[in-house]
Amino acid sequence: MRETIELHSGDGAFEACLVRPASGTPVKGGLVVIHEIWGLADHIKDVSERFAAHGYVVLAPDLLSRVGITAHLGAELQAIMHSPDDKVRSDGQPMLREAMAPSRSPEFAAWAVSALISCVDHLAAQEGVDGHVAVTGFCFGGSFSFALSAADPRVRAVVPFYGTPPPPTDFSRISAPILAFYGDQDERLMSSLPDVVERMATAGVDFTPIVYKGAGHAFFNDANAHAYEPDAAADSWQRALEFIEANI
Repeated sequence: MRETIELHSGDGAFEACLVRPASGTPVKGGLVVIHEIWGLADHIKDVSERFAAHGYVVLAPDLLSRVGITAHLGAELQAIMHSPDDKVRSDGQPMLREAMAPSRSPEFAAWAVSALISCVDHLAAQEGVDGHVAVTGFCFGGSFSFALSAADPRVRAVVPFYGTPPPPTDFSRISAPILAFYGDQDERLMSSLPDVVERMATAGVDFTPIVYKGAGHAFFNDANAHAYEPDAAADSWQRALEFIEANI
């Protein structure tokens, strides 16, 4: 069952997609699913339903509407970025920069983490969760999966897809094990991964990166024909399920 609920954090309310397992399905725990930079798109709602089918009460917050990136605008921006027309991509760059700029501010990051903690609060109160809460996220959401794990010790398992810990993440505050997925064609994240591995080791974090050969950024997103890699997506999905169930 999927529904839209309203949660509160700091100075404002935000919406979230709540998906419960089907009636009769035993609840394994709660799971926060954090969307990509394109907002709470249908793809993320679909992923949430897939996790719910495996027994998780899933909460997918809409974080970016706060700074104007609705799912509708996100789809428009994504279409510009992936347009086969060079002029469309070039002319759209100012629009992309303007739309994305507020999401990169420290003030927004602080609010987003507080909103995610509110999501954990809500999940922890759901019947059958019993303190078993994990987080996963994609792109923007992958980065904030790291941030939530550092901010809330109630999170028991962390599964970021193509994300990197945003500054000022305190690695020493992460107590949950992390399974992170990357594509080796994702140059920006590949260049930063060695430093992340080193800092995780120094902090004593149980951190396992999985890198898929030939895959790029957003390889899991089956709604993105430019990036989707079915083999990497299928393998990471199975690994994610097994990891969450083993650690939650």
